[in-house]
Amino acid sequence: MAVRIQKKITGYSVVAADSADATPQARPDAGDAREAPARSSAEVIQMHERIERPEVLIGSTYKIKSPLVEHAMYVTINDIVLTAGTEHESRRPFEIFINSKSMDHFQWIVALTRIMSAVFRKGGDVTFLVEEMKAVFDPRGGYFKAGGVYMPSLVAELGAIVEEHLKSIGMLHDPEMSPEQRALIEEKRRLYEARSKKNADAAVAAAEAGPVGALLADQGRDGSGEDVAVTGEGTSFPPSATMCHKCSTKAVVVMDGCATCLNCGYSKCG
Repeated sequence: MAVRIQKKITGYSVVAADSADATPQARPDAGDAREAPARSSAEVIQMHERIERPEVLIGSTYKIKSPLVEHAMYVTINDIVLTAGTEHESRRPFEIFINSKSMDHFQWIVALTRIMSAVFRKGGDVTFLVEEMKAVFDPRGGYFKAGGVYMPSLVAELGAIVEEHLKSIGMLHDPEMSPEQRALIEEKRRLYEARSKKNADAAVAAAEAGPVGALLADQGRDGSGEDVAVTGEGTSFPPSATMCHKCSTKAVVVMDGCATCLNCGYSKCG
């Protein structure tokens, strides 16, 4: 039943259905009450496919020099800044381009970058692309990039670049090593370098001893047959090191009968 109000409303209150017999208390008019200060809150904008591309994007370009291709490839990843100027400001990947003088891989590069850009613009958790791409293996075999890191394919190195970029904008984080693990790796490295230096001194002494010692010195080996050099080409790991199955870095050396990785600390004995 409709009720017609013929008097001026000076206040109101909300009465629950289970407390209909409760006496409503009048609420003072808005004009009589003091206005509460407005709370400043920024609207958090999440990445989704309906966000239009701005005129200017922030980008980073990475270089891939693989022995599988004749010319270098340049990977550009552009980011969009969401909720700029607020405490919720964040960078998210928006698009990716790959350019190269070589046209051998043009078709699959165009297809891959368009699909990846579509995934970026879709929003959500796009970090799954890293593991999917790094798991691609070339049937002809992979290669080692600078630093002794093994890349099973060209697509896998592209995934490593995407991983590096996502880490730079804060979407991915490296697992932190414990101080004990870092100290163990440094101790293993010092022991290996000390042993290598001892072998080098023995090789020099053998070279001064006679023709046989000189031959051993020229080969860079002592009587045990171990490499004397400590660093490889542009790396901080011995050239005789093998690949680590955990971090895919050529940094595993044999010490006291145990295979030890000088990069991540992985160790296997026997």
